[in-house]
Amino acid sequence: MALQIGDKAPDFTLKTKTDSGVGDITLGANVGAKNTLLLFFPLAFTGVCTTEMCDITAGLNAYNELGADVIGISVDSPFAQEAWSKKENIGIKLASDLNKTTAKAYGVLLDDLAGFGSTSARAAFIVDKQGVIQYAEQTPTPKDLPNFGAIKACLAALH
Repeated sequence: MALQIGDKAPDFTLKTKTDSGVGDITLGANVGAKNTLLLFFPLAFTGVCTTEMCDITAGLNAYNELGADVIGISVDSPFAQEAWSKKENIGIKLASDLNKTTAKAYGVLLDDLAGFGSTSARAAFIVDKQGVIQYAEQTPTPKDLPNFGAIKACLAALH
């Protein structure tokens, strides 16, 4: 079962591609500093995931103005994520949950997606500065996008 509003968000340390190699990205780095929008998505280089991350990139200033850090999380390697982000000009932080522990901790790990094995569901969580979940949504299917209007309204209320 996915985590709910009011739950303490599990911290994580995931790998991300940096200019100098591979580094760590943690939720804990934002606790006390800024609200965080976590966007779980199934797989890089797929149509709906590309649309979602490109749309978020195009509207990234709106999230920055709402005081939110945006992190996309998938089970892809940081190298696949980097190649995808370069190809599609994706400008948000991407974090690799290759071992699938973060998707499992948030309750959004799908056992099997169309025969590709386990991946994260498409889901969105807003974690406030205190590390508490203020918005939680898992879409009905991986083809559906989260309700970004509701996400922005929640962030505006926290800002």
